[in-house]
Amino acid sequence: MSRDYQRPLDIRHGRIDMNHGAGGRLSAQLIEEVFLRAFDNPLLRQGNDGTVIDVPPGQRIVIATDGHVISPLFFPGGDIGCLAVHGTLNDVAMMGATPLYLTANFILEEGFPLAAVRRIAESMGAAARDAGVAIIAGDTKVVEQGKGDGVFIGTTGLGVLPAGRSIGGANARPGDVVLLSGTIGEHGVAVLSKRESLEFETTIESDTAALHTLVAAMLVAVPEGAVRVLRDPTRGGLGTTLNEIARQSGCGFLLQESAIPVLPQVDAACELLGLDPMYIANEGKLVAVVAPDCADAVLAAMRAHPLGRAAARIGAVTDDPRRFVQMDTTLGGRRIVDWLSGEALPRIC
Repeated sequence: MSRDYQRPLDIRHGRIDMNHGAGGRLSAQLIEEVFLRAFDNPLLRQGNDGTVIDVPPGQRIVIATDGHVISPLFFPGGDIGCLAVHGTLNDVAMMGATPLYLTANFILEEGFPLAAVRRIAESMGAAARDAGVAIIAGDTKVVEQGKGDGVFIGTTGLGVLPAGRSIGGANARPGDVVLLSGTIGEHGVAVLSKRESLEFETTIESDTAALHTLVAAMLVAVPEGAVRVLRDPTRGGLGTTLNEIARQSGCGFLLQESAIPVLPQVDAACELLGLDPMYIANEGKLVAVVAPDCADAVLAAMRAHPLGRAAARIGAVTDDPRRFVQMDTTLGGRRIVDWLSGEALPRIC
């Protein structure tokens, strides 16, 4: 059937209404004029309820899924669109896999501006293309006004993993070295500053980024198996991430506070707000646990990559059946970096 009967969506002034989620003409227009235009690629153009893909022979599949409910939707250094791409790709990359494809699910609230939908979709499309992946399938639903918060995005990432590669939280061993790819806390503080209309002398921007090329550079620098664990310290920050790894591996950690890089403006903002940078979300950093004899080579590879220039050795894995994460402080004492109790910054990713 010809679509000539359709007038173009009024992107500048139009808003989402319930008909955009009803599966009829307006649904088709929204998909074609916003999402297909932003994500266009041959696989997406198959136009079916699912997408057929070929998997390289000899590879295993890694799948990760994520939900994004950040507030505000647009923040210094990024928005929910690029964040949805980066966060899911990074989950795949932390398994040592090469991300290939994404799917996206949009929950839109009635009354949400169409211009904002397009802006988010274009940001997602640009982030995916920059990362070398394709958004190949998706879905859109609309909920009544007051039953959503503008837009929620669910994403699933698919990647391939070479046979024999095993990277995961259970692999940490006593004596292993802990590496961090850069400064912590920018994402959480950037989002909070926008949410609460806080102004600092220097703009703090989110570090949101796709980390798979950094991971690839690390893995080619050392023999297979030298990189034991990779994790992106997102919600709950570095402190929570290390506690998760300690629980999985049955080991402990001893960190050096003086070695953990934090931007001065982030440190000052956290002190002003009563927050601990160890528990602030990051969206463009990773923590790695690596074999001690390969730590220098991995660290050099990280520092040679644009996303790892500020990488640092921050501690070591310990033989601790209590699975404590401890830190030698800059004041000369030692403290427990415990699990985060509650949520320091809700709706952060």
